[in-house]
Amino acid sequence: MNFWRDKKNKLIKSDLFSTDAENLAKKVAEDGTKTCNKRSQIRKFYDEVLNFSTRVGKDSAEFEKMLPYLKMLNAKAAYAKGRGLISDSFKNFISISLQQINDKDDFDVFVGLFEAFMGYYRLYRPSE
Repeated sequence: MNFWRDKKNKLIKSDLFSTDAENLAKKVAEDGTKTCNKRSQIRKFYDEVLNFSTRVGKDSAEFEKMLPYLKMLNAKAAYAKGRGLISDSFKNFISISLQQINDKDDFDVFVGLFEAFMGYYRLYRPSE
């Protein structure tokens, strides 16, 4: 899943927050079990991303300092996957997304994508 239609001109892929986010949420929900991909577990990752967003604000220099810590979400996803708390599909979403984040603009798109994903995830996994 690619974030950009045209990165140079900052044109986000038109269906990223709609079709792509919905398809991803549906896949992750389908891969879930009683203990895997629980909304509360997925929400922990989303809350961490929101925390980064708040800490960084609009400051690109602060983003550069925080980027290594953001990329550490890969390790946290691997740990959660190893404990059976998340599926491969959610781990891959985190991994593929983090690979695309190189600057503040990329991160802002990821935050929007994760927000859209969470909305759809609530639809496809309504209860714990």
